[in-house]
Amino acid sequence: MHAWEQIQQTIEFIEHHLDDEINIESLSKMASLSPFYYQRLFSRLVKKPVAEYIKLRRMAKATEAVLQKDKRILDIALDLGFSSHEHFSRTFKDTFGVTPNEYRKSPQALNRMTKPELLLHYTLIDEGVPLITDGIVLEVNRQEITEPVYFTGIKKDMPVQFVNGLGIESGVDPLNALWQNFHEQKQTVLGLAEDNEEIGVAYPCLKEGYFSYFAGAKSSPVEIPSGFMNWELPPGRYIVCSFEAENFEGLVMDALYKAQQYIYNTWLPNHKLQTEAFCAERYASHSPETTNMEIWLKLI
Repeated sequence: MHAWEQIQQTIEFIEHHLDDEINIESLSKMASLSPFYYQRLFSRLVKKPVAEYIKLRRMAKATEAVLQKDKRILDIALDLGFSSHEHFSRTFKDTFGVTPNEYRKSPQALNRMTKPELLLHYTLIDEGVPLITDGIVLEVNRQEITEPVYFTGIKKDMPVQFVNGLGIESGVDPLNALWQNFHEQKQTVLGLAEDNEEIGVAYPCLKEGYFSYFAGAKSSPVEIPSGFMNWELPPGRYIVCSFEAENFEGLVMDALYKAQQYIYNTWLPNHKLQTEAFCAERYASHSPETTNMEIWLKLI
């Protein structure tokens, strides 16, 4: 068994025992490693110390439980091993920036610590061969477009550390507000395509330490409405990473991060390919029924 497989085994154990007391000694024994080396290897592969990872995964689970309004906050706290309502609420707010009661009253998209799937760092698939792991189906292909594809939408400049923290840091998702803003105004835009395709694009920003994120829908190259901008997917050869998840929340909050990590950190380097400095996320739509999407990366 490879070292990463030993760590993954303990990750799965943690995931199924978040309601229980978990100690380093048991985890290291399961991985057949000393407690010292286990913690060191876990931190290197997961990017978080063991204790912090467990806390953040408990908080991720808590976000689901808090929305079940028939459950008391105190009961949720006790189920997750907290000694009091106050301790749980303080930890929840430290993690996400809102209290459990505030989140229950006004639910919003939250970035949460994603359960790692280390297989994605060590498995190289051929083009057109699906990779199935942890409820995600992922496939990489090449496509070429000969004409530009136009989109109309809005953009927001974001600190670069936001990207660096995806999947491992927690808090309110600022991009959700951008998408909500776009959807509230979308009906006022003329010339949008009937297929409802939408796109989210991260690309370099002139402002140091920031990147720009564009949220929009497919359109025809018409005059730009006030408050909107156009973005063009240029002709060329692309690496297209398509993937599916069980539901839309899992698609955008979990599968998207894992697919990006796989394509950038594993697939492209191993194929010695370079792409232009934008990442386009193409959605059939942002409806709750959507369970698949694509990442488009233009080859240099």
